[in-house]
Amino acid sequence: MNPDMNTAMISQAVRMTRGQLWSLVAFGALVAVTWIDPPWPAEQALHSSLTAVAIVALWSLRKRLDTTQWAWALVFLALHTIAARWIYSFVPYDDWTDALAGVRLSEVFSWDRNHFDRLVHFTYGVCLTAVLRLRWLRSLEVVLATSALYELLEWAIAMTLAPDVAEAYNGQQGDMWDAHADMALAALGALVTSLASSARRRSPAATTR
Repeated sequence: MNPDMNTAMISQAVRMTRGQLWSLVAFGALVAVTWIDPPWPAEQALHSSLTAVAIVALWSLRKRLDTTQWAWALVFLALHTIAARWIYSFVPYDDWTDALAGVRLSEVFSWDRNHFDRLVHFTYGVCLTAVLRLRWLRSLEVVLATSALYELLEWAIAMTLAPDVAEAYNGQQGDMWDAHADMALAALGALVTSLASSARRRSPAATTR
């Protein structure tokens, strides 16, 4: 049987577009790779529990989301999945950039902490705004509200854990303003995406279509 026909049959069976199906398969492969010999399996599982909840929610909304919206949601979950493997605080991006370009970002920018969590929170604002497609003020409200809810949930979970496990899960890395910075970056991501979308809609090329 033709591979394209197989894909079409599977997509129809689960009522997904072909793009949604293949992006979900790619995400599943990424999840599997991150679980190969994990250095912190318990903490990774704790972080991944939220990913599982998000996937269930995404699946329930699959008929309402087009392929682009679906892809934006999985981009964020992919970054979160990568971060979960190294419990956010130990993502080896310096090793990656050193191998690719011969530079270590922490040395270039004089960073004294791992900033991968900042990237994930900024991306959350970008991706959620791209998925929701709301006006900029409404997007900002939703991103700030859900970011605050996540920080409260993170705090509540940490309160039930031993101090060393709580620190590993939260990934504050000694920063007392960690939650504030995370929410601010999520809001910035939402604002950037909203303004970019607004500018694209108002561009001459868009208005002449």
